[in-house]
Amino acid sequence: MTPPPGPVLVKICGLSTPETLDAALDAGADLIGLVHFPRSPRHVDLAAGAALSRRAAGRAGRVALLVDPDDALLDAVTALLDPDWIQLHGREDPARVAAVRARTGRPVMKALGIAEAADLARIPAYAEVAERILLDAKPPPGAALPGGNGHAFDWTLIARAGLAPDFMLSGGLTPATVAEAIAVTGARAVDVSSGVEIRPGEKDPARIRAFVAAARAGSRKSESAA
Repeated sequence: MTPPPGPVLVKICGLSTPETLDAALDAGADLIGLVHFPRSPRHVDLAAGAALSRRAAGRAGRVALLVDPDDALLDAVTALLDPDWIQLHGREDPARVAAVRARTGRPVMKALGIAEAADLARIPAYAEVAERILLDAKPPPGAALPGGNGHAFDWTLIARAGLAPDFMLSGGLTPATVAEAIAVTGARAVDVSSGVEIRPGEKDPARIRAFVAAARAGSRKSESAA
């Protein structure tokens, strides 16, 4: 499952307006994420999500982020947003991930919260049923959201585990830290949400551009050092 050599894939998640979506697309983001989770400040309803998805069609991979969705929501999101990927960011077990993949006919990206080395033990079971594993910082106790909390985890956990580089790295990344994260973990895909915001849910086009540029620079530096 090791991806071919090439630039690091960049995903800008939690986009909710045409202006910030265009900023991500114009900056060269490979994937854009649309969050449908009412408790999130980045939530977009199905009508708004569908309009944003149409705007991004053919320009970047479209990811619909859902948290423990039932089948009715999966059907609605698949029909209205027509996403290229489904991202599961809840407590879905491997069997549910496989069922989502079968029902939607879309590749699935499964987020796993990481805080200590033991958390990495869950990866193999999910890797059998999901096309990509997204390693995010485990939310702190009492957090209202399963992700997008702006916290990073210890990246050296990944380096020490010797993971195949087909995972996506998330959790507290910013334009100032993404290049270091790539160097430490060997990640070939990175994801950002809160790290390019002015305040929760409000993306900053300048920070989006800076993040994509920093990830690309980190990717080139990593390739030259290989």
